[in-house]
Amino acid sequence: MVTTGIRGDEDLRKWSDEVRRLAVERDAVILAHNYQLPEIQDVADHVGDSLALSRIAAASSAATIVFAGVYFMAETAKILAPEKTVLIPEPRAGCSLADSIDADQLRKWKSEHPGAVVVAYVNTSAQVKAETDLCCTSANAVEIVAGIPSDKEVLFLPDQFLGAHVQRTTKRKNMHIWMGECHVHAGISPQELRAKAEAAPESELFIHPECGCATPALWLTGTGDLPAERTHVLSTGGMLDRARTTHARSVLVATETGMLHQLRRANPSIKWEPVNAKAECVYMKMTTPKVLLNCLREGTTEVEVDPEIASRARRAVEAMISVGTSSPVGE
Repeated sequence: MVTTGIRGDEDLRKWSDEVRRLAVERDAVILAHNYQLPEIQDVADHVGDSLALSRIAAASSAATIVFAGVYFMAETAKILAPEKTVLIPEPRAGCSLADSIDADQLRKWKSEHPGAVVVAYVNTSAQVKAETDLCCTSANAVEIVAGIPSDKEVLFLPDQFLGAHVQRTTKRKNMHIWMGECHVHAGISPQELRAKAEAAPESELFIHPECGCATPALWLTGTGDLPAERTHVLSTGGMLDRARTTHARSVLVATETGMLHQLRRANPSIKWEPVNAKAECVYMKMTTPKVLLNCLREGTTEVEVDPEIASRARRAVEAMISVGTSSPVGE
């Protein structure tokens, strides 16, 4: 468990007031991912998933974007808003999924499948995005792949579990999937999910498609080992949407534990429990209150993307944010 350094409500109030004062002084909008610490989520101007925050970054009138998330997210904001100053509170906040493929590896893979359409999950570096035809989040991955002509090969990267979900949903045969994974989501096992579900038979199940348990969960609904009517593969955004309308008394959540804060705020009458209480991303938790405050004070954690790389990546990212989210599955 991360220690925030804040002791008591009075310290929290003073810290929050100072963050807000500095944000106004810098003409900054603070964006926080759903997996951030509760204190960071509560002080941010906007909290959401990668797709929602990307859209906000692209449309914001603020001179500065402070992105409380991991590095590829801040890079994406800079790609979409090159004229703005983009700050990331903790530049060391990486992503195990983004690190699972680099631009050289992607170029080699493309050479093995000439003419294929490359679809990259947003959890990738700017250099990888520059080699990509279309970006996606789990909010619109199914929709984006379904929109590619059926005679075109598809290279989907880097998340194998999201890729499997997309392939299963679209029934696409000519789709190749990179074998990357998020170490946190991959660690949420189907055995763990099944055991938790059996111990709480009345609970709904919210499962992120990056989880190692996502595909087995849907197979288990087919065999009757999990309740099909209460098992939902959803994005963090999709989880929030369903949280506001569900009549369940309890929900088991298979994703990074930071998501529970937003779910509890969305519907406090429900008992929200993680499938794996240890599913915590160390990179997301690097943005502590002290780190965010220092970022706003000093402004020394600016994110830059090579203009040529950004120009090539922008087309793929803009395609991502232009696609609607009619599907209930999202990031």
